Amino acid sequence: MTLLHDAELAAAFDHAALSYDRLVAANPGYHAHLRRSARRLRLPRGGAGLRLLDLGCGTGASTAALLAAAPHAEIVAVDASAGMLARAATKRWPAGVSFVHAPVEGLADAGVSGPFDGVFAAYLFRNVTDPDGTLAAVRSLLRPGGRLGVHEYALGGRTVDRAVWTAVCKGIVLPAGRLAGDADLYRHLWRSVVEFDTASGFGDRLRRAGFAEVRVLPMPRWQTGIVHTFVGRSR
Repeated sequence: MTLLHDAELAAAFDHAALSYDRLVAANPGYHAHLRRSARRLRLPRGGAGLRLLDLGCGTGASTAALLAAAPHAEIVAVDASAGMLARAATKRWPAGVSFVHAPVEGLADAGVSGPFDGVFAAYLFRNVTDPDGTLAAVRSLLRPGGRLGVHEYALGGRTVDRAVWTAVCKGIVLPAGRLAGDADLYRHLWRSVVEFDTASGFGDRLRRAGFAEVRVLPMPRWQTGIVHTFVGRSR
């Protein structure tokens, strides 16, 4: 199977939007791990006076995690899928949170401009066609010293990490996706992790992109070696 990209991937997420929250809720630790990654940005003063970008916000789970870590910040949440944003819009948000429909490469056309004090990106980079170009765009939006936090399925590089991920997908994720009528999307999500950078490889990618103080931090329990937080600073 070839991976889905760009408009094709956005359309697949549009179709999956109605069942997406229900499926991810079955993932133990999904929301807690997002909140952990958002806290790892170490945003000061509860976000007071800060302007943050949630890149690839989906139905708003990452936005909620960022809001929990920085309840006083202004948050601009962006996604390429209109269907996922429609689901996010059904939820209650404070006045400081706004949502924008745009692909990563179309942020300027959608009126999204920097500088931002922090960028949070959950489950985004393995789904973009040009991760290096996306990192360059993120750097251009961050003020000097601004913080980047990436929450991503990036395997640790051990054989067991790949085996656990594949077993979970074949035993749970792919059957659930088929039942929901979104088999192609969930096959993509499985393959996108297998074919993406290892955790150390993505950390190196961040450094090559010019980010400083890069840290690669694991998640606990069964997702150790499968889900990581990556944090860094814009120079």
